[in-house]
Amino acid sequence: MSASITKEDLIQQQILEAAKRLFQVYGLAKVTMDDVAKAIGKGRSSLYYYYKSKDEIFDAVVNIEIKEMLAAMTHAVNQASGTEQKLRAFFITKIDVLREKRAFFKTLEAGMDADALSHFNKTRIVLHKRIVAQESALLETLLTEGINKGELHKMSAPELEMLIMVLLSSLRGIKRELELEDDTVKAVPAVDMFILMAMHGLNK
Repeated sequence: MSASITKEDLIQQQILEAAKRLFQVYGLAKVTMDDVAKAIGKGRSSLYYYYKSKDEIFDAVVNIEIKEMLAAMTHAVNQASGTEQKLRAFFITKIDVLREKRAFFKTLEAGMDADALSHFNKTRIVLHKRIVAQESALLETLLTEGINKGELHKMSAPELEMLIMVLLSSLRGIKRELELEDDTVKAVPAVDMFILMAMHGLNK
């Protein structure tokens, strides 16, 4: 065993992997601490050493999902050359990752009553803001690099902030339309068309 990975690290990983599987099958509302403990062959009391509640476990599971998504997007952006290709990599990877994780997030609401659903929607808003903040930081780095290289025209900080908001909002709109039509084939052409339009206005 690697010196950097402790027994506690492995147990936490087991807890989160088991919890994610249970959430996917039964939904967030129906899963209990006892269920998670049973899934890893331990008593409920042992879970409290690592997580004080199911909400803490859920938050940790979602944090991993968010980190994986941002890591995939960052890797794709870093592998691309030029601002246009980096933007394309950002958009395409975001849509692909969300498609992969869609089933997990969709099953979470199963079995929730009105109160639980209301609480979950508030949690979802917090998670959305967290994701947007991290995606905005990645886009800011990408666009600032393009400006510094002379690929994009210069803009003020407020203009850059507004541009990032428009780009992310447009991405969410494209994603929603593709989901409504249940047509993944249009994802790449739709992104390519939007990037072409965006770059026409952004090119120096």
